[in-house]
Amino acid sequence: MRIHIFVILLSLMPSVAWQAHAQQERHIRIATEGAFPPWNAVDKSGEPIGFDIDVGRAVCERARLSCDFVTQAWDGIIPALTVGKFDAIMAGMSITEKRRQVIAFSRPYALTSNYFVVARSSNIAPLGSDTKVDLSAKTEENSALLQKLKTNLQGKVIGVQGSTNAEAFVQKYFGDGVDIRVYDKQDNLNLDLVAGRIDAGLADFSVWKSFLDTADGAAVELYGPRLSGGLFGPGIGIGLRKTDEELAARFNDALEAISLDGTLKKLSVQWFGTDLVAE
Repeated sequence: MRIHIFVILLSLMPSVAWQAHAQQERHIRIATEGAFPPWNAVDKSGEPIGFDIDVGRAVCERARLSCDFVTQAWDGIIPALTVGKFDAIMAGMSITEKRRQVIAFSRPYALTSNYFVVARSSNIAPLGSDTKVDLSAKTEENSALLQKLKTNLQGKVIGVQGSTNAEAFVQKYFGDGVDIRVYDKQDNLNLDLVAGRIDAGLADFSVWKSFLDTADGAAVELYGPRLSGGLFGPGIGIGLRKTDEELAARFNDALEAISLDGTLKKLSVQWFGTDLVAE
């Protein structure tokens, strides 16, 4: 009997050792842009703040990860991840097939809704913002709405942040029909929109909402249908190196946990005033 018990204990040792290893605390660095409120920004002391950072902290706590947050310019954030400058990206980054060719993603932790915004005093033909276009659905209604949007914005100057899905959308669906103005930061786009240096801008609704709530934002309004799906991807995820499967598994388990216990929804309402997890 003693020999039998010893054999059983011996057979369990690899499993116990693996579980202990899996639960070991690991120190990682997470990059964010720091210029994409309310997803991410920096406070007066230069520390990253925002929805991404609060979600990241909650995830790190659940995943037994010791995490530092660092800022990185958007246009170099993926290359910097791949060369090991940091271990993950949490920067309001949409999961897209193009990005998946280079990096891996966690499960989504928020959904996206993209809108054009124009000045209230604009002479652009009216087009309500109470309709939706899912770019993944090839329907006659979607095609008609996109064509109407393209016709109304023909020849206009459209502002987008560089290396974003908004830029990719305008290039793909509008082509040479509009003058595309590319910005390094959303704040600079907003300034030019209010000043009348561009006719319209395209970005995620969560980004527009924080701007629309300001004094300058009162001079602009949403324009045209809500845009989602297709090249905008299934949602926002944590960017990771493809080789870091163990870290991806930790993130996914932790994201599921904070979704189930309501933490994710609470943080979304806190930063956006609405539940971007379920919309």
